[in-house]
Amino acid sequence: MFEHGPEYKERLHKPFVPPTITLKQIHDAVPKHLLKKNPWLSTYYCIRDVVCCALFFYLGFHIEPALKNNFYGYIPLTSAWQVHTARAACWLLYWWFQGLSFASFFCIAHELGHQTMYENRYVNDTLGYFFHAFILAPFFAWKASHNAHHKTVASIERDENYVPYERSYYNLPPRDKATTADYLEVLDETPLLTVARMLVMQGAGWWLYISTNAMGSTRYPKGTSHFSPYSPLFRPDQRLGIVLSDIGLLGMGYILWEAAKQYGAKAVFMYYFIPYMLCNHWTVMLTFLHHSDPTIPHYRKEEWSWVRGAAATVDRPLLGWAGRFFLHNVSHDHVAHHFFSYAPFYNQPEITKCVRNALKEHYNYDSTNTFYALYRSFTECVFIEEDAPVVFYKNKYGQSVREVAGEKLKEIDQNWDPVEQDNGVQVIE
Repeated sequence: MFEHGPEYKERLHKPFVPPTITLKQIHDAVPKHLLKKNPWLSTYYCIRDVVCCALFFYLGFHIEPALKNNFYGYIPLTSAWQVHTARAACWLLYWWFQGLSFASFFCIAHELGHQTMYENRYVNDTLGYFFHAFILAPFFAWKASHNAHHKTVASIERDENYVPYERSYYNLPPRDKATTADYLEVLDETPLLTVARMLVMQGAGWWLYISTNAMGSTRYPKGTSHFSPYSPLFRPDQRLGIVLSDIGLLGMGYILWEAAKQYGAKAVFMYYFIPYMLCNHWTVMLTFLHHSDPTIPHYRKEEWSWVRGAAATVDRPLLGWAGRFFLHNVSHDHVAHHFFSYAPFYNQPEITKCVRNALKEHYNYDSTNTFYALYRSFTECVFIEEDAPVVFYKNKYGQSVREVAGEKLKEIDQNWDPVEQDNGVQVIE
């Protein structure tokens, strides 16, 4: 559980050479029928997510009655200890699966925001709006910044989220003068503080991002919010959508307020709030790990291209079958998603096979236990250098686990044309 996956270990021992494959080569490798939407299949997945959520609510509502009635005679509970143990087990199971169910709403709305489910934009946006409103996510606001992220992924200057901190952010000495002690003086911390910061990111990271742009692009003013229609995140033509997103959140907040008045704050906390926090955890975890890894590069403008950015992400088997079922392949097939964000998620497993064959050694997969990978990235992806066109994260000792093959990069640059590489880029808003 606490070991690097073999794919990660292999990348550790290979100097990085930026890909020069063109988007046309990748598109030619993928059969066109895999890019087509199936409205009946899309509808099935939407209904399935709603039914699962409703089923978990139904089972959750019966936890206490079942305990009082010895599970209706099927599992007799003869002691207070057994009752307490059964209660804890039932609630933990409910929170786990309902948290995943709420996360499925985020992921299906993510697909709807990319217009991958139906041909009609209004159908996609309407369904996405209500799925996101239920889990207090601002659909149109998030959709705008997320689609911008897809256009600029792994670009240090232009990407929208999980943008690495640079050396100057920590006021570190110049690289040629800094010692290990200099790094540790600024970056070292107790294990307890590390755990506390991880809990803050996993518990509140989503709200910190959408309300203050935490870990977002530094080109925006501090405190930039997804809730303001006049935020620099958005174009003037997107402002109505931002207002509608805010109305959706207020509407869901009002429903929860009325539920608390009628059934009690404890009931809302147990049935909704805890699964909601777990949903936020999964959302932050999977998105952070898509783009934050010690072996994956970030590019400055002279070396960045859309194809290189799309390839600078990682596929992970997050939660195994549950990740595929509830999270709609978003972690298992994230590389393919960045190259074909307009393709339906239910076709992404097959698209991944095609993309992997086209990218060859530039396809990134990591079978490392995802919780260990989260800890690894959180503790090792600390900062990047400011004076290199292709960079990897450095840790608290000022060390990176991977380097660029410098001479090979010079050789590539002599013949590399980013315009030719990106020919045919298509990102649907």
